[in-house]
Amino acid sequence: MARHGLLVLVLFLGWSGSVAGNPNARIFFLDLRGKLVSATPEGADRQVLIEGLKGQPDGIAIDVEAGHIYWTNMGDYAADDGSIERSNLDGSNVTTIVKAGGTWTGKQLVLDKQNGRLYWSDREGLRVMRVNLDGSGLETLVETGRGDEARKDQRNWCVGMAVDVAGGKIYWTQKGGDNANVGTIRRANLDLPRGQTAINRSDIEILFDGLPEPIDLELDLAKRHLYWTDRGNPPDGNTVNRTTLDGPHTRTILAGGFGETIGIALDLQGGRMFLTDLRGNVYSLKLDGSDRKTLFTGQGMLTGIAHADLTRATTRQQ
Repeated sequence: MARHGLLVLVLFLGWSGSVAGNPNARIFFLDLRGKLVSATPEGADRQVLIEGLKGQPDGIAIDVEAGHIYWTNMGDYAADDGSIERSNLDGSNVTTIVKAGGTWTGKQLVLDKQNGRLYWSDREGLRVMRVNLDGSGLETLVETGRGDEARKDQRNWCVGMAVDVAGGKIYWTQKGGDNANVGTIRRANLDLPRGQTAINRSDIEILFDGLPEPIDLELDLAKRHLYWTDRGNPPDGNTVNRTTLDGPHTRTILAGGFGETIGIALDLQGGRMFLTDLRGNVYSLKLDGSDRKTLFTGQGMLTGIAHADLTRATTRQQ
């Protein structure tokens, strides 16, 4: 599956870097049909790191210091066989972190490096979950329903995921049906309230409701901004959006006209964001939605995307 052998690349020396800005920056994105791809943030040096992935990869997170890429696999929606895998930064040494069935339909994935954890939304599982980086301590933090009837109601489907470790908050989307305008963005405390469970916790806030079809999330904690993609029909859907974390929670549509928008990644140092859509496009935009550029087209059915500064990437074999 991996493009290279056992050794992790010496990334900041051996990998062609960005032609502008940070020369050690890369973007990584997933093709639902089984590919993990990397490129510069300007759309050059495209490299297929892994092909032939099984299980419909969706969410992606990069641990630069450890030299790892993590991703969720949605699996077969009817089989409850989602999983999480990891590889080295060059695509070698693919390892299972959460075995098949440990999650139902893993979606957007977030790395909490400080505490050594992964967080993700589980769509058909109707959950928000986390696990230690070694696969131990699998835990459900939010459960929006149980059983087949609850699963049929797409308002219960958890999709996007973001984590504010310092602020002690998790954020997630519950997307609703296609173009149904019943999607929500919610948040809760990082840990369960004492004496409560994932299904009855009382600290959940609804920041937005009535959204077309909210998907993935990203946070700019310095500016207290929340960004998200939305796959609903235009003019309100197929957009990238922003609001303030601290209120008032007013939706600002930054850009639209995408093709089933899904993945979002922020490059805060560079003042830009990256988006993917199901029509196989990768875009870059400034954080205000201007200066839109199409980096790639015809890439398959794209899901998650991540941006990483590889300056501190390890050269140690994992």
